[in-house]
This record gives sequence, structure tokens and C-alpha cells, in this order.
Amino acid sequence: MSSQLQSIIDKSNRVVFFGGAGVSTESGIPDFRSVDGLYNQKFSRPPEQILSHTFFTHHTEEFFDFYREKMICLWAKPNECHIKLAELERAGRLSAVVTQNIDGLHQLAGSRNVFELHGSVHRNYCMKCGRMYDAEYMLKSEGVPHCECGGIIKPDVVLYEEMLDDETVSKAVTSIRQADTLIIGGTSLSVYPAASMVRYFGGENLILINRDATQMDNEATLVIRGNIAEVFADIVSG
Repeated sequence: MSSQLQSIIDKSNRVVFFGGAGVSTESGIPDFRSVDGLYNQKFSRPPEQILSHTFFTHHTEEFFDFYREKMICLWAKPNECHIKLAELERAGRLSAVVTQNIDGLHQLAGSRNVFELHGSVHRNYCMKCGRMYDAEYMLKSEGVPHCECGGIIKPDVVLYEEMLDDETVSKAVTSIRQADTLIIGGTSLSVYPAASMVRYFGGENLILINRDATQMDNEATLVIRGNIAEVFADIVSG
């Protein structure tokens, strides 16, 4: 299967990668919906409730206790998928990465044109004055993190009940529309509205790499069942 993927990439000029939580789990970051995911761990409240705008507003300290423990994973390192995608970009094959992940591992691996649909733990802003803070500051803070001006510092991540950033969505959709090959990896395509963006693809090759079946398998040029890091480990970027 990797040889087929390599052949398609070699013949493509504008590859776009659309990735989900399965890309990050290969770096040790837990996802939400798998057997070992956050949804199946025992918390005082469901994770989707804790990570909602309403909960952030009314139970801010409890939100940050969970956020620091479960969402900021600065120990994680890029895996072969992140690394090879960055190499493909440098080689002129890959035009963009569209990701649902918030960990910043694509940028850490060297990717430059990354559209983070759900934001990033590495960007945090004061809700009062707009000053930016990094993830290390948030991780070391206690209770509700405050800016020097007194305002609460909010992570630049999209919580439940919040809208995706219009500019990010627009750029991601444009990249998908212009792609000749779209590689969808590490996602069940069940998280909306992000998953609906792949419907804008009208290029030649649709490739799906995931451990489980997805709703678009029957539309794909190539379907690979397996570990996405292992699949990309065999890819040659040059």
C-alpha cells in the first residue's frame, strides 16, 4: 500500500493533508473517542462538558485544572507522519496541512503552511488587553491564569459551543479545493464542521489512512488501514 501512496505523491503537485487525532496519538497524546480516550476515562464531569464555553465561563478554575492536566502535552514529540509531511512541503509536493489537532506538532516538525481548525495550546491571549502567552506559562500557572493587567488568559482553542475561525476555515477550504491529491489521515471524519471540509475536494486522488473505516472509504482512490506513522515512515520526500 505504501508503494501505491508513494507513486501517487510522486505524480502530484499540490498535495494537501487533512489530519485528525490519530496523527497525535502516535506521539502519545490521547484522543477523545477511542477505548483509551478521554471520553472513556472517569472524571467528575464529561470532558465535552468541561471543554465547553459555558463551563469555561462558569467553572473557570475547574476548566483550567482539567486543561493543564489533559490538554497541554509539551512532552510530546513529532512522529514519522509529522516529519515526512514537513519534508514533503520542503520538497514542493505538499501545499498545506489542515489539522483538527491543537498540539502544534506539525510546526514543531517543520511544517510552515498549517491551518489549525481547532486552534492551538501554544497561543493564549488575555481576554482584557489581548497580550499573548505561551503554553509553558499556562502550564506553570495556578488556578485561573491572569495577565499583568488583571484579565483572564484564555487558550486560543475552539471550545464546544464556539465557532471555528472564519479566516482559518476559508484558507483551509481554498487549499483543499486547489489540491490535486488529498490525504485524509488519523480521523474517522465524525467531528463536524471540520470533517465536512473534505467535501470541497475535487482533485484526482483521495487517499484515506486510518485504522478504522470512514464514511468516505468507498469514494477513495486508495484506502490504507494501519498505523499512520508507520505508513509515512516508508515515504520518500525527494
